[in-house]
Parts: sequence; C-alpha cells; structure tokens
Amino acid sequence: MSQIPTKDQILEWISDNPTLTSKRDIAKAFGIKGAARIDLKRVLKELEAEGHLQKRRKTYRDPDKLPPVSVLQIEGPDGDGDIMARPLEWHGEGERPRVLFVAKASDPALGKGDRILGRLTEVKGEDHQYEARLIRRIGTNPQRILGVFRKGAEGGRIVPVDKGSDKEWQVAPGATLDAKDGELVEAEQAGPRNRLGLQKARIVERLGDPSAPKAVSLIAIHQHGIPDAFPDAVIAEADAAKPAGMKGREDLRDMPLITIDPSDARDHDDACYAHADDDPKNEGGWVVWVAIADVAHYVTPGSALDREARKRGNSTYFPDRVVPMLPDRLSGDLCSLHEGVPRACIAVRMVLDSKGQKLRHRFVRGLMQSAASLNYEEVQAAVDGKPNEKTEPFLNDVLKPLYGAYEATKKARAARQPLDLDLPERRIILDDDGQVASVAFKDRLDAHRLIEEFMILANVAAAEELTKLRRPLLFRVHEEPSPEKLDALREVAQASGFNLAKGQVLKTQHLNQLLDAAMGSEFSELINISTLRSMTQAYYTPENYGHFGLALRSYAHFTSPIRRYSDLVVHRALISGHDWGKDGLSHEEVEQLEETATHISDTERRSMTAERDTTDRYLASYMADRVGNEFAGRIAGIARFGVFVKLDETGADGLVPIRELGNEYFHYDQESQSLRGADTGFEISIGQRAKVRLSEAVPVTGGLLLELLEIDGKAPPRGNRRRPGTAPRRKVARGKAKAAKTKRKVKRTRR
Repeated sequence: MSQIPTKDQILEWISDNPTLTSKRDIAKAFGIKGAARIDLKRVLKELEAEGHLQKRRKTYRDPDKLPPVSVLQIEGPDGDGDIMARPLEWHGEGERPRVLFVAKASDPALGKGDRILGRLTEVKGEDHQYEARLIRRIGTNPQRILGVFRKGAEGGRIVPVDKGSDKEWQVAPGATLDAKDGELVEAEQAGPRNRLGLQKARIVERLGDPSAPKAVSLIAIHQHGIPDAFPDAVIAEADAAKPAGMKGREDLRDMPLITIDPSDARDHDDACYAHADDDPKNEGGWVVWVAIADVAHYVTPGSALDREARKRGNSTYFPDRVVPMLPDRLSGDLCSLHEGVPRACIAVRMVLDSKGQKLRHRFVRGLMQSAASLNYEEVQAAVDGKPNEKTEPFLNDVLKPLYGAYEATKKARAARQPLDLDLPERRIILDDDGQVASVAFKDRLDAHRLIEEFMILANVAAAEELTKLRRPLLFRVHEEPSPEKLDALREVAQASGFNLAKGQVLKTQHLNQLLDAAMGSEFSELINISTLRSMTQAYYTPENYGHFGLALRSYAHFTSPIRRYSDLVVHRALISGHDWGKDGLSHEEVEQLEETATHISDTERRSMTAERDTTDRYLASYMADRVGNEFAGRIAGIARFGVFVKLDETGADGLVPIRELGNEYFHYDQESQSLRGADTGFEISIGQRAKVRLSEAVPVTGGLLLELLEIDGKAPPRGNRRRPGTAPRRKVARGKAKAAKTKRKVKRTRR
C-alpha cells in the first residue's frame, strides 16, 4: 500500500499488533516510504491529540488497552481461587481491566501486594480481559552481598569482601544454607533496612573456600555482576553454527596472512600481511593487509547469541580464566583464525607512503587461511636474528616486510604525536595449583608495537569508510582532559621541577614534552601516572568527538569482534554499507545505537574494575607471607584518610592510614595533593620516595596496610601527643599549608 492509511486502519493495526507500534513499524506495515512518512507522522499526531493514541517513547498504543508488558500488583485469590492482578499503568477512561495471573510451576510464590512485570495476552469471552505470565518480580530487589561467613551460636555473620566496606551482616539460623565457617558466600538482604544494629541477610549461594585459587576471580565475577554462564539457547545456537563458505566472499586463502598473539592466547581474531608497493608512483611505500574474524556471519542481529553478547558487552580477562563474550564454539573455534584452516573474515587493504601516511584503503568480505599462528616473543627473536623452526620459513617474505611497513608507520606516528605514556604492565604468573608464583612486568617488544600500529590503522580506516558511506556506527571517543585535572597535573609537574605551559590549546605533544623531560629522572613514573590520571576515560558514542590520546580525528573499534561488541556493530555497519549480505546493521540496532553505546561503555568499565580488583587480591595473596618486611616505593596518592604508596617490586598499592602518621593533626590540601602536619609542618606529597613496612595483607579484599618508615630518606616526625580533650590544631595547619603554598608559588615564579 503506497497511500496513507486511514485513522481506523492505523488503530486496527495497533490493536492487532501491540508489539509493533513504532512509527517505523506502522510505516513498514503499510508500505510507506520517503516523504510520505511526514504525512503518516501528521496522522499519528492527530490521533494522539484526539485521545485515540498515547505515545510512549517511540511507540503508540491505544490508551484504552494495556501495554503487552505491564507492571501489575497481585490482588490475591478471588472467590474461585484464581489469582487476580491489578494493572498499575492504566490510563483509560473506563474501569481498570481485570487481569488473571497464570502461574507456571517454576514461578516463585507470590503474595497479596507483590508487584510483578507481566506479559499480557488479551482474551475474549471471559470475566477478565487479560491473562498475565510472570516475567520477574519487581519492587523487592534485595541488596546482594558477597562475603565470608562466620558461624556463630545462632546463625552467624557475613564479613564483606569489598575492601571499601567494613559493615557486617547478621544471618539467622534458618538462613545459613548450611554454610561452613570461613566459607565464601553470596547473600541478599533479608527484611527491611535497620536504622540501628546489623542488617539481616540470607545466604543464597555457597562459593567455597575464599583462599582457594579459583575464588580470587570468582569473587570479582560475583561482586561486579559479570554474566559467566551462557543460557541454553545461546549454546544451542553456537553449536548449530557451521563454517562459512566462499559465497559472496573474496578468496584470500593464498595470501600469507599470519596471526601474532601472546603465547597463551586462546583466540586469534586478527591477522596481517605486508609487502612493498610495486606502484612506481609510491616509491618506498607499503601495502598492509589486516584481516579480522567475521563474527557477524555467526552472530546475527536479534539472535540469542546477539542478545547475550550485547548483554556482556565484552570479554573479561583474569589471570586464571576468561569470561568470554561468545561461547567457545565461536570464540575458540569457528571465529578464531587458526593456522591452516579456512576462516571467514572482513579485511582491509591499506596503501601507505614511505612516511607511513595512509593514502587509500579498500574493505573486502573474504575467506582466508592463516599461514602461521605465532607469538610476540618468537617473532621478535626471529627478526633479531634468532629464528626458530616455526618462524624461519616466514622470516624474509612475511616478517621482515611487516617490520619494514612498521618502520614507515613509526614516522607517521612521530608526526602525529599521540600520547606516549611509559607505564609498565604487571603480569601475575600462577603456578600449576593456581597460586601466585611471581609478579613480573610485561616486556614491550617491537612486535607488540607493530600489531598495535596496524590495528590502529585498520580502526581509522573503518571509521573513515563508514563516515564516507554515511552509515551510522559507534566511534571510540577520547576527550581532552578537564581544566581541573590539567591544573592538578600542572601542580605535580611544578612540584617535581618540570613545567606544563598554561594558556594554550592543549595538544598531546605538550604532554609528551613533559613526559620526555621527566624520562630517566626519579620522577618519571610519577609524571607518567599523574598524566594518565589527568585523562578522561574513553567511551563509545554514535557521535564523532575524536580521539585525543591517539591524536586522531576519527576512530572506531573494528579489530576485535570476538571480545568486543562495539567491533561487531562496526562490522555490521560495513556489511550494510557495502551490501555484503542480510546480516548487517538492522534498523532496530540503528535506533538503539545511543543506548548500546552507553551500555557497552558501562560493561567495559565493569570489566576493568573487576580485573583491577582481581589483580589487587592476587597481589595481596602474594604479599601475605611477607608481613613485617620492608619495601621501597613512591607516594602515589593522597587522601583525607591516608597515603597510598606504590611498591617498586610488585607495583602493588598499599595504604598508610592517617592514624598511623603520628600524633598530630594532618591538613589535607586537595589542590596540591598533600598532607601537612599541624605541629611539625611535615609535608607528604605525591612523588616522594618512601620506605614502608607491610603490616597487613588481606587476600580476600585485596587490601594492603603499610607503616611509613621514611620519606625521602628521613624518618617522619611523630608530632606532639595531645592531652585528652584537647582539640587538634586545625587552624594552625591550614595557616601553615596556605603559607607553604604561597611560598611555593613565589619560588616557582623566580625560576
């Protein structure tokens, strides 16, 4: 139908199709396209003004009917014993419809007054107008607690594992689930919140020994609500998947694409190949291919696999396990670019000039076959003159050209001046029993940088391609630091004897100049950490605000669709943009891009927090046997409640509580990030060298408590002991701090 439907026809469609009521759904049903949508919008607004329709977000519905998913309140059984429910979202003019609640055997027992989210079906010829099935209970979402159970004479208590919480919970005798003393448990709040005394909780799951190796990551998974079990429907879809064929694809199987990953990698989602450009117009130039697993072929919009992948947002990595975004049938098999096996891919061919600048690119949907699965260390060793049996056959024709192209990209990188932080990454090494064997800092090889640079090139190409095609996508955005954070960084730099100019448009090259000036000095790590802390957090958005840290105007994530949902969205956008198939970005996804961007930005932060917490717990476990030992470190953070010290040996952060600093009152200056003693004037600030003694290590929480022994080689004064009832000298402290700040400013001006 090409003409605009009548109002009666629209109302009849909405009545018969309560779940397809958006303007797009209505337009699709009546074959309305182009400019005719404007007329449809006018008719819908008229129906809304006349009271026939009510707009809810982006959908329309009959105000005299209930939405297909409604909030209901259980009324209790009627005279016939049927459980009736009262709709709470009724906006019609007549009486509220009667709703019969139809329970399944697996539904929880519901009592009068309980609120539920129900799926409604309209019925006719009954004394009720709707029947409802339970989706979930609402309004009674209890607080969840993860902690260690301590058995008592009557029930027991739960000590939370969160190092930021010291609140315990009381467990009644009948709510322990037979948990043993010292066992890790998950519990939920039981009963109303108490204003006084301990809150009550009931144990809902026993998780075993908290000191067991597997408990470390398990705590983080439960504590942060990371989904770690795939629903049956998701596994069934993954198991039913079959390898992709050649149809609709370019044959790349003869190209010697290789994967380069960590030695313990379980999946391989990117491969690369490079050769010198034979175009005489591009002397010294290179052609670089980057091929990425075609996850979109297997994970289609709206499928159970897609819903679960979006829910997870990304894979989460722990030292002892991975919580993957996709089931192993896909992540470790069909989507993984294994050596010698044909695999579906989306690849980009990029032409670089002799200075590493990208001249042009071309995307293809192809079928590739990895020539070799190599790791970073053996690739670097081969190029450095020590090839092994696996790398030697590829040294001249594959590896050396890759490094040649990389040398060109280094020139482009130097001209672009992305932020060049030097922060060593810790690596927790576990033994066969899952215990921490050692803590090391990961080596940064040219092999790592090579892959990083090629992936950045491919990500830029994807963003530029979709922008050129005018297709919606998710950009990876990193905005510049706020003025407040820059001022804090400037304070740290000046206190360390360096300078960060003010009154100019900030560019990454200005920060790199600061980092270069500090390189090799005792303040190098401090300046790197402080610069990192001044940065805003990168996130996903359909709008392009550029990437400050990488000094790029356009950037998207394209290279890791096995472990990031954002990359899968970009792949689908490319499929739609090139008309490669029906598994591209759907209209529903386009409408939800803003929501998707917010959600996956949140899941990314959730994973980062869980991974950091797990590292802290492993480090605390590693340090537990060394309580009483002395360590060297540097002041890495200042707070009202104490001082954070980063230990040189392991990179672990420990806290020196404010009460352990001495008998005097310490004034906290947020601007200069310092603490100053009221009696002695003793000052502690970020960057100072410290010697500490480990006084406590709690593996379950990841907390380390330290005792401060020396600051910059001198023992801290202990201050004057106050007589009982004497107020601390806070005003004196503030005065001294202000005078010190003024003195510092005068001193800096005179340099």
